Amino acid sequence: MNRGPYIFLGAFALLAFSWVAGIVANQAGYGSLTPHYDEMEQKSFPQPQPGIVARGATVYTDLGCAACHTQQVRRADLGGDLARGWGDRASVARDYLFDETVQLGTNRVGPDLRNVGSRYEDENVFYQILYAPDQALPGANKPAYRFLFEETKIVGERSDLALNVAVPEGYQVVPTERARSLVAYLSHLHDTYEYPETKFVPPAKEEETTEEEGE
Repeated sequence: MNRGPYIFLGAFALLAFSWVAGIVANQAGYGSLTPHYDEMEQKSFPQPQPGIVARGATVYTDLGCAACHTQQVRRADLGGDLARGWGDRASVARDYLFDETVQLGTNRVGPDLRNVGSRYEDENVFYQILYAPDQALPGANKPAYRFLFEETKIVGERSDLALNVAVPEGYQVVPTERARSLVAYLSHLHDTYEYPETKFVPPAKEEETTEEEGE
C-alpha cells in the first residue's frame, strides 16, 4: 500500500497547524492592539514617534545594535532586569506599537536598552559613548562608532554639539545627521506609562519545603 499521500497530508497538516498557532493566533492577539487612551491626561499612549526618532530607529537597525542589546524588560519572576534598573516595569506588547521594526534582540553582550533614555537624560552622554566608549564607560566591551562623527573647522563659534575630545587647534568633532537621529531614538526609549496590562503582578512562587521525618 502506498503511504506516500498519507505522509504528505500528515506533514502538511502539521505545518498548517504550526503556521496557524505561530502566526495567525499571534496576529489575532496582537494585531488588534491600539493605543490606550487616558481620559485623565486626554491623550493616547504610546504616542507616535517623531520623524527624527523613526530615522534613528533605522540607523539602530543598520548598525546591528540588536546583536548585542535587547529591548525587552522581563518581569521580576522571569529575570533580574528590574533589579538591574533596566526599567520600572516589565515590557508589554503595546510598548512596541509604533516600532516599525521591533528590536527585541537575541543577546545581552551589553545592557538592555528599552529604557536607556531614562538612564541617560543628557544627549551628550550618548555622543560620548558612541565616540569614545572606553572613556565614557571604562571597562565596557563596546566598539566605537567614530564614523558617525566628523571633524570640522570651527567657523565663528564652536558648535553646541561639539564633543569634549582632543582635536587640533581650530577644529571640532561634531555628530553627523545619522548620529543625531540615533541619539534621538535612544533618548526616546523610555516606557514609563502604566497600561492596564502592566499592573498585573504574577503571584509569587511558593517555596518548596521538605520536612524530615524523625526516626
